[in-house]
Amino acid sequence: MTKPRVISLFTGAGGLDLGFEAAGFETAVALEIDTRCVETLRANRSWPVIDEDVLEVPTSRMLAAGKLRAGEADVLIGGPPCQPFSKSGFWASGEARRLNDPRAGTLGAYMRVLEEAHPRAFLLENVEGLGFRGKDEGLKLITSELERINTAHGTRYTASIAVLNAADFGVPQLRRRLFVIGARDGTRFNFPRPSHVDPDLAAETDNRPRYRTAWDALHDVEVDVAALTPKGKWAGLLPSIPEGENYLWHTERGGGEPLFGWRRRYWSFLLKLAKTRPAWTLQAQPGPATGPFHWTSRRLSMREMARLQTFPDEFEVTGSVADAQRQLGNAVPSLLGEVLARAIARQLLGLEVDQDELALALRQAPPAPGPERTAKVKLAYLALRGAHDAHPGTGKGYRASARLDLAAAE
Repeated sequence: MTKPRVISLFTGAGGLDLGFEAAGFETAVALEIDTRCVETLRANRSWPVIDEDVLEVPTSRMLAAGKLRAGEADVLIGGPPCQPFSKSGFWASGEARRLNDPRAGTLGAYMRVLEEAHPRAFLLENVEGLGFRGKDEGLKLITSELERINTAHGTRYTASIAVLNAADFGVPQLRRRLFVIGARDGTRFNFPRPSHVDPDLAAETDNRPRYRTAWDALHDVEVDVAALTPKGKWAGLLPSIPEGENYLWHTERGGGEPLFGWRRRYWSFLLKLAKTRPAWTLQAQPGPATGPFHWTSRRLSMREMARLQTFPDEFEVTGSVADAQRQLGNAVPSLLGEVLARAIARQLLGLEVDQDELALALRQAPPAPGPERTAKVKLAYLALRGAHDAHPGTGKGYRASARLDLAAAE
């Protein structure tokens, strides 16, 4: 039987594609401009990969590379670059550029391919910020384009929209992303019910499995510890922070020394994994002090990051650890991709779906050992001890204030 075929845009390292692959789909053609990601894809899979800017590649060429005609692709998938809608932009200044950012043009490119390739279904992934209330120009663009396409071509594309937390579906990582899924014939898509539950919030009568943890994912991964030693100004402070905590431990409201102002840094600053909880969201472009770090106060290896993103173990992300982090930090967890692919196959394509355990499901590990012991704060950092102002609120921090002062001076 022929496998359902996927057109993949903004493929990255292939996290979403690997999930669809695990659900029985095949990537007919992938498009990715990043050189490192292309190297990773070609080192692991034989998919046809077009390594060019989506804005410069005609849809007809994509179809030809995938040996498809318009209307033959089963699903169009992809996550247009998310920086214009990133939550970090709001943290720094209270605003994000959104559709004023040139990278937002990739949303239009996705819709152009949808119109011209005419797939039976589509999945679009992006950051949660795409749907922030009052700042949802991106979602409005998508829905208005679907209406235009339907009017022009007699299709009935719909848009079911949801923000999903990957941990709710067995991924050992707290990662919230927005998904837009629809079908050419107008069939409504119902997002799967969470299969796992936060143990701190679960009712006694809830029989669903508890969240998979960082220990479940990483307990048996062998690493070269020496190659993962953190660097930079704050590396020596990490051992003094308990697992599961971040720099807030060393504020007047934490349990350590008053070295920083409350919420004056990004949440991921000096953030460490806890064995008994899912990982925090992997960052794609972290600085030397940006976590999550391993609970033993070191950086994560490529294989460990891939485990947290539920990539198959045989899949090798090429390049340095920093290259791997960028590729994996931008990816959709493959297990979440498999969950959604199975639901799309059953609901929108009318395919019979194997009810066996998910291929990429993570098994629960033996019980984790107790928390790591913390070290005393080194003398060099104690010079920071004292009274520090708390963050005054969104858009009122140091950088935002500096921008306002500069604007006033002009």
